[in-house]
Amino acid sequence: MAKKNQTLGEFIIENQADFQYSSGELSRLINSIRLAAKVVNHEVNKAGLVDITGAAGEVNIQGEDQQKLDVYANDKFIQTLTNREIVCGIASEENDDFITICGQKQDHNNKYVVLIDPLDGSSNIDVNVSVGTIFSIYRRITPMGSPVTIDDFLQEGNQQVAAGYIVYGTSTMLVYTTGHGVNGFTLNPAIGTYYLSHPNMQFPEDGNIYSINEGNYNHFPQGVKDYIKYCQNQEDGRPYTARYIGSLVSDIHRNMIKGGIYIYPKSSTSSNGKLRLLYECNPMAFIVEQAGGKASDGHQRIMDLKPTELHQRVPFFCGSKNMVEKAEEFMK
Repeated sequence: MAKKNQTLGEFIIENQADFQYSSGELSRLINSIRLAAKVVNHEVNKAGLVDITGAAGEVNIQGEDQQKLDVYANDKFIQTLTNREIVCGIASEENDDFITICGQKQDHNNKYVVLIDPLDGSSNIDVNVSVGTIFSIYRRITPMGSPVTIDDFLQEGNQQVAAGYIVYGTSTMLVYTTGHGVNGFTLNPAIGTYYLSHPNMQFPEDGNIYSINEGNYNHFPQGVKDYIKYCQNQEDGRPYTARYIGSLVSDIHRNMIKGGIYIYPKSSTSSNGKLRLLYECNPMAFIVEQAGGKASDGHQRIMDLKPTELHQRVPFFCGSKNMVEKAEEFMK
């Protein structure tokens, strides 16, 4: 039973039985992510004092300008996970291809792969708005003892064994699930320890917040335009409130606490939407569903989509169950 003010370390030990097939690796893996997040958090909080804001001068595989902090966060997470020899492979939104990891014995015997968006919303760093990290963990499907292949990463979201995010905001929070509900831990910066602050997080079934970049309205499919108009109508407890931060982690975190829907649809300028299935949509869908919410591409469940490439993009509708179902009605 989750106890408030329990440390993340205590919680992981107490709930090890939730990790099917694991003999401690998944616990150590979550601990590694916790450690890397603390290091990244330390740098995020120094933005403006040291030279980590602005562009790094490189363009990532997505065609986006990498920020200095993108590169820093990516390096830190990969370095921490590699050094601890817990995973057999890592895929990052910032890297063209996946990374194969083998231990000092060159044995390729680790069980898990990690997919990560090291710094979600990094364009907000320069203006002191919340950013985050998103991670997704799968059990490998290729034989133990052999190097990982692309198949280990192109698994459906319903095969995730754990997923979570860290939001670097007014306080730093780590929120994660292993398929047994969602729990949130807040970092006490004075002693560097995460404490259970939000046990058993739940999406309200209904909400009154809709989060979408309305600046792209003219490019949206008709169903999305109609749903936005529905949100703005003055009847049955509407109009809803529009809230859009532009950091996926922050927008979904707020909506999970207050009730709302987040939408990043396809458009005439981006035919598949903008968000990445493997690094953003699948892990967020796992968390949202475990908190009683719903996540789809507007027509079908996100976690049932079969990925075909590492950096695949999909439309994304997620949040309070009744709101997502209403949006899907309009999409029909």
